[in-house]
Order: sequence, then structure tokens, then C-alpha cells
Amino acid sequence: MLFGRTKKNPVVLPDKKVVEWKTVTCGYCSTGCSIDVGFNEAGEAVSCRGNAEADVNRGKLCLKGIFEFEIFRNAGRGTKVMERDHIRDQWRESTWDSALDRLYSEIRRIQKTYGRDAFAIISTGQMLTEEFYTLGKLTRGLIGTNNYDGNTTLCMASAVSGYKRSFGSDGPPGCYEDFEHTDYLIAWGSNMPEQHPVMYWRLKDAHERRGFPIVAVDPRVTMLAQNASLHLPIRPGTDVPLMNAMMHVIFAEGLEDKDYIEKNCTGLEALKEEVAKWTPDRASQITGIHPDTIVTVARAFARAKAAMQVWTMGINQSTHGSDGVVGINNLALITGNVGKPGGAPLSITGQCNAMGTREWGSTSGLPNFRFLENAQHRKEVAEFWGIDEDFLPRKRGLTQTDIYKAMEAGEIKGLWLIATNPLTSLPDSARVRRAMEQLEFCCVQDCYFDAESVQYAHVYLPGGTWAEKDGVMTNTERRVNRVKPIISPPGEAKPDLWIFNRVAERFNAERVKEQGKPPLTFPEKARDVFEEMRQLSRGRLADYSGMDHDLIEKHKGIQWPYTIEQRERGEAPPKGGVRLYTKPATFCHPDGKAKLIPLPWVDNNEHPDEDYPFWLNTGRLVEHWHGRTKTGKVANNNKFSPIPFIEINPDAARDLGVRHGEYVRLVSRRGDAIVMAIPTGRVPYDMVFLPFHFHNAANRLTLGLLDPHSRQPAYKQQACRIERIADQEHAARLCKDMRTF
Repeated sequence: MLFGRTKKNPVVLPDKKVVEWKTVTCGYCSTGCSIDVGFNEAGEAVSCRGNAEADVNRGKLCLKGIFEFEIFRNAGRGTKVMERDHIRDQWRESTWDSALDRLYSEIRRIQKTYGRDAFAIISTGQMLTEEFYTLGKLTRGLIGTNNYDGNTTLCMASAVSGYKRSFGSDGPPGCYEDFEHTDYLIAWGSNMPEQHPVMYWRLKDAHERRGFPIVAVDPRVTMLAQNASLHLPIRPGTDVPLMNAMMHVIFAEGLEDKDYIEKNCTGLEALKEEVAKWTPDRASQITGIHPDTIVTVARAFARAKAAMQVWTMGINQSTHGSDGVVGINNLALITGNVGKPGGAPLSITGQCNAMGTREWGSTSGLPNFRFLENAQHRKEVAEFWGIDEDFLPRKRGLTQTDIYKAMEAGEIKGLWLIATNPLTSLPDSARVRRAMEQLEFCCVQDCYFDAESVQYAHVYLPGGTWAEKDGVMTNTERRVNRVKPIISPPGEAKPDLWIFNRVAERFNAERVKEQGKPPLTFPEKARDVFEEMRQLSRGRLADYSGMDHDLIEKHKGIQWPYTIEQRERGEAPPKGGVRLYTKPATFCHPDGKAKLIPLPWVDNNEHPDEDYPFWLNTGRLVEHWHGRTKTGKVANNNKFSPIPFIEINPDAARDLGVRHGEYVRLVSRRGDAIVMAIPTGRVPYDMVFLPFHFHNAANRLTLGLLDPHSRQPAYKQQACRIERIADQEHAARLCKDMRTF
């Protein structure tokens, strides 16, 4: 007897009639996948595939990368330069000269009337590195405002701050190859299968071959937690007490690497004094993790020959985010797990080129991890650019999250927004709206005219996106990858580098005419901008001096540092296993040593109470990207989750009388949102999980509490309540992701 089908119908894929493949680097997350984009005879992009020769992804792509070619023809692309005189007036088509003249004159009008810092500039993690460098040079060298920031403050600022505090500089010490050498891995607040799927494939492949334990520390049963050896369902915002308790165990049982600490670290006694207070019993009462489990994990981590830690927003987006990163660094340092194969504290960056802006954007300092507070750094950059050293500020200005508060208070009167959309991405979005209403002038430079923030703009500049531009990007493991313009921007849209250079021309003309000084140099071609970066990087931690565009393209990416001396000696560029701090006392503090930093803990989270009994947790879905400006218009991505929803515990749903697929009203102290309820055991009884991708949803509810060091928002620790809705039809209409345009 035969059971089932005797014949299988084969899956037949439609022939896309690709006649040419062009290679670029993916423009979504920070993994840095190499993508081949297929073009048909008409010159249309019709397909994507992973490039098998690239070490990063080895032919693999995630759902977003597979359909990335569709963003070239997305709805809502900006194809015309637009102007209007008042926020309520109709838009009118304009010219590049008119719009850029207006941007220049408004910047200067506001600065002359209210002061240099009354005009703010906020950028993104989506541009190419040469564009970040050029914008930084324009802002720091010509415009002169100190209120200049980027996406990092919402994404990686706590990692940046933590690395600087511990090691003396930003820069992730590890690499993807460490997955293949580690004997123990802790993932702190990181759901790699959905956030960085191809990076997770690298981890999973190594895990299946070598069988090392994976510990997932996360309040939610994420996909990573489901596949981990051990899941620690920690209470939101209590990572630091858990880290302190693990260090308590390590020191109490003599499991620390005394030789490594002596050669590489300062601050040991102060750290020991603090963690002595954090017994596993005390930490258990705060974190919800059993004391025996804390002891078991601490012992296994310390005894492993090589132990690795990775993290993303679960650590960074917290009022204790920077301390959490320092705690991870402390654990790595006291066990000697920095700078060796399989031993690293590896922050997993968010956006495709957030590392590029950290290295070269000059938002928190000056190019290549230089500090505004350092007189020598100011002198080096001023001499290289040809400006007066006194023109550079002596300390960092306001971060993005503080810029909007100053805007609300009337201290900032003008804003240039570049490829970022604060009305979707910033917490407490009602307050952001009030802040933007105070502006006298706003310019939005974006690929999409239907981005929500455009409604507050007086000038709209259509920019190019992803593979419409020329340059490089840096991924999580410090690999510099090439991006080439494989297609032209639509209509009148221009690459961001072109736009910045045209703005620089106007400020340079003023510099020559009014100050009698020679103009600053702004190269037109990305490879010439890269040459400036190479020179500025020589001898620095992020040394690019041995690289150029052609070499990067040839090797499918090169990790920094790669020095001119290495190149002249004929050493092959590093492609997969470069680590920082591999020799004793090579950290970036003046004494060459890393700092062990004690972390007292103050609970300043917003907790659930009688009025708001649920924790509200937010995060990413594998099919979507940030505000869905791109993926919400790609049918193959959007079909998986076209509307906002919450994961709610089945018992909590039953007690509230909420059934699967019904719409509910989420209410916090800041606002409310209509979402669909999906009961699941992935969240505990007192928590809901809300993806942050949807406009008028998550960030209507989130609170504006900030980390004191990084100024990063605490997107993942706030309280809410759930209200049933009687009129489900009306709720369904409200739940749709309505856009302004």
C-alpha cells in the first residue's frame, strides 16, 4: 500500500531573465552581506542573490536582502526638489539651486540671530562612509554648529560609551570568526535570528559543529532563546545586577585570570569592593534569575578556554545601557576574554553603516575616534582641513535625544534632517511633534517624500539610496565593504555626497568673500574622499591607510586596521579574523590599560503598577526594517506583518477577555495605540512585546528616559495597560499604518 503522494510537483521558479549581475553590499542591518543584483535586458533590477565569494555571508541572504532589489521602484520615492513657505502651504516644485540657496541662507540667518548652535543637524546610519566624513567636515569645518548627531544615539551609543569607558576608544574588539573558536557564548538582549539572520547562521553553523553552550539573557522567549542551551528570562533593565553577581562568584571562587588583569587592567580593588555586595541571592531578588543558575553560568563562563559575549538593543536601549556594556567588558577583562580567538565582547551594530558614522561622522567628536575634548586631536584635524583650531568646539554638543528637548524649549530654531525619521523612531512621539512645531526652518533630505517628518519641512531634498551611490560601509566586525552605484537615482534625486558638496560650495564662498580665507577642499569623487580618510587614519586605531576602493572590492571587504606598512610589506589584507587589543597593554587609555569600573545600581525604570500592569517591550521583526519606509512597500516582506500587533501571554489574554486576532488599545503614560493581540507563550504574564516598525504605534507609548552616559533612550522598559475594544471594525481601520502622504 502506498501512503501520501507518489509524485511530487517540483517547485518552479519564474525565470527573471537576468542578463547581468552587479555586486554591492546590503543596505539593511550591520552584518554586511555581499549581494549580487540581477538586471534584465531593459536595465531593470529584478533579482538578488548572496555572493558566495564573500566571507561574511558565503552566499546566504535573509528575507530582506532577497527582495532588496524592489526598493529601487518603491512607492513614495522623492524625485523632485520641493519647497514651501509655511507648514500648512502646498508644496511646489523647485530647483536644486533655489533649495540649496534657501538652506544656506536659513542656516546663516538662524545662527546670526540666535547663535551658532541654534541650528541642528541630525543624520543617519544609512549613508556611505565618505558621505558621513563629508557631512562631518561640512558641519565641523564650515557651518560650525555643535548640535550635530546621528542615528548612533538611538542605536549604538551605549556600546560606544561603554567601549570608551572601558577601553579608551570605540571599536568592537572581536569578529565573526570568533564564533568558530569560542567555548561559551552569552547573548545579552540579542535576538540574532530576527535582527541579524545571516550572522546568526554563522553562529549556528559553528555551534552545530562544535557544540559549545549558548546562553540567552532576555525577558522574552526569542527565537534565539528557543535555540539556546539555557535561557535566563531576566526582569527588564536588571542586567547590571546579574553581571555584578557573576563577577561576585568569579572573584569569590578565584576564577579570575590574575595574570591578564595584572598586565592589562586598572581598578581591580574598586571593582571587587562593589561586586562583593552582589551575592547571587541579592541579585536573584532583583533579576528573577535563580541564585544557583547565576552561580552555574558564572563558573562556566570563567572556566571556558574562550568565552564570548554579544549584545544588541536589549542592553543598549536602557537607562543602564552604558553600564551594561561596561559590565560586559568587566566580565571579559577579568576572565582574559579580550583579543583572543573566541574571546570577545562583540557589540552587534544596528544599521548597515552605523559603524561608518561612528568612525568618520564626527557627531560625537572628530574623524577616526578623535575627541573634541582633546587639544591634540583638535589641532590634527584643524591643520588637515585647513581651519582655525578655535573654530572647533572643545566638547561635544547636544545628542539627538537632547536636541529635541532644546527644540521644544525654543533654544534650537532650525533643523537639517538627513535620512532619518524622528516622528517614527524617537520615543514619546507626541513630544517630538510639539518640538518640531517650534522650528522656524526645517530641511529634510531623504529618499522618500512620504516619510512622516517631511510634513514639518520647508525644503525637501531628494537623496539617492543604497546602491545608487558610490563609497564604502563598515559592518559589525570592522570590515570595510564596497558599495557601487549599480543604478541611477530616480528623477532629480542626487547622491548625498553631491548634495553635501553643493552646500559646502555656498559656505566656502562665504569663507572666501567675508573671511578672506581659502576654501576647504571637498572632493567630488568618493575614492578621493576616501584618500583623505586614509591619510587621517594613519597610525590610529581604525587605520585605513593600506586600503583603497579597488583593493576593498577585490577582496570582498577588508577589516581595519590595515596599514600602509602592511601593504608595503606585501601582507594580504585581513578578511575575516582581525581582533583588537591582542597584545598586553594596547588599550587606548593613556597608560595602555583597560579600566575595570565598579557599577552601583539604581533602579530608575518605569515599573508596572495597578494602573499600568504590563511591561512594554519593543523590538525588531525579521521581515521589516525600522520604520518600514522601505520594507512596508515590498509586498513579499509586508505580507508577514502589515499592521502593528502585540505578543501577549495566553493567560493574560484570557483574563482580559481578549481573543486571538482581536484589536486592543495599549495605553501608557505618554499615549495610546491600537494593535492586534496575538497570544503566545513567548512573553510572561506581565509583559507584552510590540514591534517598533509601525508609525503611530510603539513610540506613541515609549518614554523619554535616557542613559546618563550615552543619552540613549530606554525603549524597552516602560509600563502600559491593555483595554478591550468593543467596536472591532472601527479598531481595524484605526490599526492600519496610515501615512500622511
